[in-house]
Parts: sequence; structure tokens; C-alpha cells
Amino acid sequence: MSPVPFSLLLPVYGGDDPRFLRTAFTSAVNEQSRPPNDVVLIQDGPVGSQLAAEIVRIVADSPVPVKHIPLVENVGLGPALDRGLDACGHGVVARMDADDICVPHRFATQLPLIEAGADIVGSGLMEFVDDVDHVVETRVPPIGEEQIRATARFRDPFNHPTVVYRRDAVLAAGGYQDMPLMEDYLLFARMLSNGAMPVNVVEPLVYYRVGAGAYARRGGVEQLRAELELQRRFRAERITTRSEYVRNVVVRGGYRLVPERMRRAAYRRIIARGGGQRSGDATSRPDDSAPA
Repeated sequence: MSPVPFSLLLPVYGGDDPRFLRTAFTSAVNEQSRPPNDVVLIQDGPVGSQLAAEIVRIVADSPVPVKHIPLVENVGLGPALDRGLDACGHGVVARMDADDICVPHRFATQLPLIEAGADIVGSGLMEFVDDVDHVVETRVPPIGEEQIRATARFRDPFNHPTVVYRRDAVLAAGGYQDMPLMEDYLLFARMLSNGAMPVNVVEPLVYYRVGAGAYARRGGVEQLRAELELQRRFRAERITTRSEYVRNVVVRGGYRLVPERMRRAAYRRIIARGGGQRSGDATSRPDDSAPA
């Protein structure tokens, strides 16, 4: 089977650190045993002079073609990613964030699963602070098609910065759309509802940078509003049943309002440990976030 070419979709915005962007890009391109064939760097609105200069250097130094698309205004992650998808040169697209780090064999592990028939492939990830030697949590995703589909009715079954997917499957589900804070979960649930074939690799293939306010940002009134809108959409599109809708509003909505220490404990129990998922299974194949 001939290797499938793929694009890397990497969004950047004014709040990103130029040093982190350089490290993220290098890990996802220069250091990969199977690098992307091209990169779409979608810039969501104006950026400062240091970040702008770093983007120019990255484009000039890249060993693969980079299409830099600066948006005049900040439109939000979902709409920015939709515009980036339109610009990708290949039918398979890998996601990456501007402050995370890929392990060198990330794409060599995921692309064969796409080539075998999967529409979306995610993986575990390692949350770190400051440097990759300080891993604070490892997120274990649900493994196997049945468990992925079941999990999606309660929480996001994919770690967004780790996914590789077929662009046609994303577009058939309507793309990311404008759903702030929940755009990835909405997309993945709609892809699954639309018949997309899912795979998760339990091995952590991405280091995910977290800061001191990570758990605080998962709660609050804004997150609650986004949560309630997401659940309304799920019910309207019959992704969830009526009883699942009620459960999700109570449990996931309550999670957004509990004190941070309780949110941290719930997150570690349900998300980081995979909700009881056995860690001995390495991958699920096409035949086989506590709320995020």
C-alpha cells in the first residue's frame, strides 16, 4: 500500500509563545520519522511582532511547504480551523496545537491506521508543565469502536491535539462550526453519528502543555453556558437520548460549577485514567474530558 500524503493543520493566535510554536513545529515536522507533506499554519487574527517574526522564520526554514494564512480578525478556533481545512493540500489532515510537542513516531503510528480504513485516529497524551520531564497526567482515551461510540454520548472520546482524520469525513459532518470551547467535541460526535470509523491509540503520542490555571478554565459560567448549548445541540441532532441529555446536563453541568479541587479530582479519575479503560490494549483498529 502506497503511503497516503497528509497535511498538518496548525492554528496560531496572538496569545501563543513564539518559543513554544518553534518547538511544536519542529517536533511535528523536522523530527518526525514520517513527516507531513505540507503544513497549513492558520493565523487567527493579529499577532505581536515577535510571534510574527517567528512565523516568518518557520516558513522559511521548513523542510516541507508551509502555507501561512493570516486572518484579519480573530474568528475563534472552530471557524479558523474550518478555513485551514479548506486550504489543506491533501485529503488526510493531522492536527497540532502551537504549544504542544509530538513524539517522533506519532505520524508513523497513526497514518497506517488511516490507510487501513479509519476516518479518525486519536491517541493518548501526556500533560506537562514547563518541560516534558515534568508530566503531571497521562490521558488514556477509550479504545475500540464500541467504547469510543459509547463514550461520545457523555464526553469527548478523542484528545483533539492528537487526531488525524480524513477531511471528507470532517466536511460531511459539517466541519468545526462556531461552537466556542466545545467545537472539537461537537465535530467528533457528529462524525461518529454520521458513520465515521474511529480508532484510538492508547500510547501517548503528544505532550500537552498545561499551566497553573488548567482546572480553573474547565469551570465557570462561560463553560457552563457552552456546556448547555452543546447538550442542546446533541439532543436536537439525536446524538443523545432524552435520559442521556438529562444526565449530561446534571453531571457535566455540575462539573463546571463545583470547586476547583473537586473538578481536579473528577478529571483525574475519569479523563486521565480513561474511565476505567484497561491500559494494556495498544490500539483499536477499524475492525475491531470528568467531562472534556
